[in-house]
Amino acid sequence: MNNLVIKKCMKCGAVVKVINDCSCNDCGIKCCSETMDVLEANKTDASFEKHIPTYEIKDDKIIVTVNHAMEDEHFIEWISLVSDNKEQLFKLNPNDEAKCIFEYIPNSTIYSYCNKHGLWKIDVK
Repeated sequence: MNNLVIKKCMKCGAVVKVINDCSCNDCGIKCCSETMDVLEANKTDASFEKHIPTYEIKDDKIIVTVNHAMEDEHFIEWISLVSDNKEQLFKLNPNDEAKCIFEYIPNSTIYSYCNKHGLWKIDVK
């Protein structure tokens, strides 16, 4: 249950994290008068090795890195570690290093979000 539901407006690029989505027909979160699309992790046609988070466990910490350029127009916006009942989020800016340290939680999932190529994830062992 380490699923993170992210929706994006395909007109303006707005991105939202969904806590509890509507399950009615023809409903859901709207932006620019259109229903926002659910982003699926690891589905974008882009370089896997430049977007997928990698990690190293040291003591009670997990060091997460994304091998991605951090340019003004193309960068990793955030990295998140998600478990059944906890989320740790680290926001990034252009020119930052795409690296962060979280509390280590076994069997969690790490997500990264590229502003051009969407959502990526890896499960933590």
